[in-house]
Amino acid sequence: MGRPRQFDEDVAISAAMELFWRKGYGATTPADLTDALGVGKGSFYNAFGSKHALFEQALRRYGDERVARLTAILTQPGPVRKRLQAALERLATTSNRHLRHRGCLATNTAVELGGLDHSASEIVRSIFDRIERALQSTIEEGQRNGEIDVDRDAQDVASLLLTTIVGMAVMAKTADRGGRLRRVIAALIASF
Repeated sequence: MGRPRQFDEDVAISAAMELFWRKGYGATTPADLTDALGVGKGSFYNAFGSKHALFEQALRRYGDERVARLTAILTQPGPVRKRLQAALERLATTSNRHLRHRGCLATNTAVELGGLDHSASEIVRSIFDRIERALQSTIEEGQRNGEIDVDRDAQDVASLLLTTIVGMAVMAKTADRGGRLRRVIAALIASF
């Protein structure tokens, strides 16, 4: 009979998510993980199996949290355009500077591992699909209440918004000094 775990697996996944988000998958070593999680190598491998298995759990956690935050913004009361704008502006606000410079873990993973790591790419695809569905649902609400032109295909607009969000996550990492992200948001919201 093995010894009981001496750490909270949920807390460990969150710590690993922060580490992978800050350093990237390739630059994060198993030693970095055991240090960040405060566990020994044996406990690490017994609990998670491998660095990659833990990364998948951390990436899923990130996706769940990201979609939940977006959904919270999109389901607030008020005009649909304002909610969509608020969701986009969350990336461009000064108060999120430390997050902007890290980018989006899903986007970072797509750039680092896309085409090389099938399972990580599938998780990222799932995150992006869920974001797009949340955006599409909000756009359809705007079409029903007359705020958004019903001649625009809601899924096309949601895809445009998702692609803009992903692009903004990359652009934000370079320190947006000229207000480019705010200009993009204003132009995009005005386009539908």
